[in-house]
Amino acid sequence: MSEVLDIVMPRLSDQMEEATVLSWLKSPGDAVAKGEPLVEVETDKATMVYEAEFDGVLEEIVVADGETAALGAVIARARGEGRANAAAAAEAPRHAPPAAAGPTVIDAPRGNGSPTEGRHRATPVARRLAGELGVALEDVGGTGPGGRIVRADVRKASGGSAATGAIEVALTPTQRTIAQRMSASRAEIPDFTLEAEIDMEAAAAMREELRELGREPLPSFNDFVVKATALALRRHPALNASYAGDRVLRSDRVNVGIAVATDDALYVPTIPDADRLSVFEIAGLARDLIGRVGDGTIGLDDLREGTFTVSNLGMFGVRRFQAVINPPQAAILAVGEVARRPAVAEDGEIVARFQMDVVLSCDHRVVYGAEAARFLQTLKSLLERPVALVAG
Repeated sequence: MSEVLDIVMPRLSDQMEEATVLSWLKSPGDAVAKGEPLVEVETDKATMVYEAEFDGVLEEIVVADGETAALGAVIARARGEGRANAAAAAEAPRHAPPAAAGPTVIDAPRGNGSPTEGRHRATPVARRLAGELGVALEDVGGTGPGGRIVRADVRKASGGSAATGAIEVALTPTQRTIAQRMSASRAEIPDFTLEAEIDMEAAAAMREELRELGREPLPSFNDFVVKATALALRRHPALNASYAGDRVLRSDRVNVGIAVATDDALYVPTIPDADRLSVFEIAGLARDLIGRVGDGTIGLDDLREGTFTVSNLGMFGVRRFQAVINPPQAAILAVGEVARRPAVAEDGEIVARFQMDVVLSCDHRVVYGAEAARFLQTLKSLLERPVALVAG
């Protein structure tokens, strides 16, 4: 016997409080099969397609495309057998994965007859940019995975020009979450910073040697930094930790997050167990993660469980900056550009050598100055003698 089922906003990330319905993949009156893509949702972490957990008919859409709803709120109603797909997930413990079937990332192309056939498949960033620039998506060719329209496609279609005058742009769930977390970080964390200058002459020479040997993927300076950071964290576990009120939680894994900026948000995908990976494995993973952030196909699993963050603005010519700690992590490393600067050689002569400035920000509730200084000493030693980074 059929029954009316409430479809509620599911929990798709541990810290999720609300999410935005980007697009319903079914209309009222459409038949729905269990496991079939039902609704495209933008959470605080990524854009996901959620699949139905029932067989039946979609009767009513309560939260329309573009509207936001809180976790557990009714977003639609259906008639069918079994429980609505999101109900079990909403009742799951806050730090447990959803009880219903897991969401799937929307980068996978769909074949003929899919619920999205005929829709203009585009990333959320591309949709917003198209609205701001007045670009019709039906006129845009997609170059992303499965022919999906990405930001670059919209910019190309617009001729690279934006409308003149002020544009009021509402914050996305991702942007609101970033704003809240960074505000809380500044307000609640008693942080301190330490700076160091690192000689990168040997690292630069090693990269050139690897380039001549044809090693692929060729590690970037940031890949060297991530590897050195991971090894330093293994030696100094006080920085690989988080504050938990009446205690400090030290992680038994070294999962290094790399800050990646898009036009409208900042993501921190994670390289898990970076201390156990070669610098070449780190280079390959980093390129994949950065690419998927850029085209909007990064998944939730890629954004979880980071224990420390590396933020690099060197590619913009920034010499030194102070990064905001990414809670609940206890520290973050800000990395500047690698550039030739005057240095004093052992014989007292002034020479040009590749140098890099780093700034370490720490939560003083978790890390004390001496331990942070020892971490920087280890990091500096590893980067100035990078053989261990390539061999390890």
